[in-house]
Amino acid sequence: MQRRNFGSTGIEVSPIGLGTVKLGRDKGVKYPQGFTIPDDKAASQLINTAKDLGINLIDTAPAYGNSEQRLGPLLKGQRNDWVICSKVGEEYNDGLSSFDFSAKHTRFSIERSLQRLHTDFIDIVLVHSDGDDKKVICEEEVLNELEKIKQEGLIRAYGVSTKTLEGGLLAAEKTDAVMATYNLQYRDEEPIINYCKDNNKGLFIKKAFASGHLCNDGEDPVQQSMDFIFSHQGVSSVIVGTINPKHLQHNVAAVTRAIKNND
Repeated sequence: MQRRNFGSTGIEVSPIGLGTVKLGRDKGVKYPQGFTIPDDKAASQLINTAKDLGINLIDTAPAYGNSEQRLGPLLKGQRNDWVICSKVGEEYNDGLSSFDFSAKHTRFSIERSLQRLHTDFIDIVLVHSDGDDKKVICEEEVLNELEKIKQEGLIRAYGVSTKTLEGGLLAAEKTDAVMATYNLQYRDEEPIINYCKDNNKGLFIKKAFASGHLCNDGEDPVQQSMDFIFSHQGVSSVIVGTINPKHLQHNVAAVTRAIKNND
């Protein structure tokens, strides 16, 4: 798969990224079916499959259970092969999420992620919004602290994983990147895609399949979804969280066809 520029950051990403919530957490997730967290052998095979398919983007977060802790050893010796995206702001403990957007916690979270991931820098860090995007972006300390951390070379780019149209547009204006929700059932955030295209900002799409709930009248919902998403040139990459190598292969094939069809 041909790499795509992640806005003006100088980072190049595959058009599909591997989401890793299922490597670290099976509680409090909104998938239609339960799943078993894969052991290290299965997780390693999944990561190798992703790399063999041309994926170079891996998405994790402190809120994804022990995903970061597992990825550190699993990616040993492969750091140059991967663009790592992690998060700050949300913590997940004992089945409950909590949020802290202070400068102190932001720096603590980054330093902890660096240790967990066994790396001295993280390519992309997104703020895990609590839903009040405007307050997070305009009033909290997190973005100013991330800018300082970026200047120190600990991260290469930062942005916000938003939950509203207004928040996505604000994040695109004030940061390097946005992670927005967009799928066949939810199209409200399309203006974010257009803004990112016009202003050369990085854009990740989350919930491309509505967290596994998307189904469309017997047609291939994966291909239909990817055709829809990649009809927009503003999309850098779509993040897909799967632990099934065959599903991953299907997703990559669908993305490849979608990009070819929309060229």
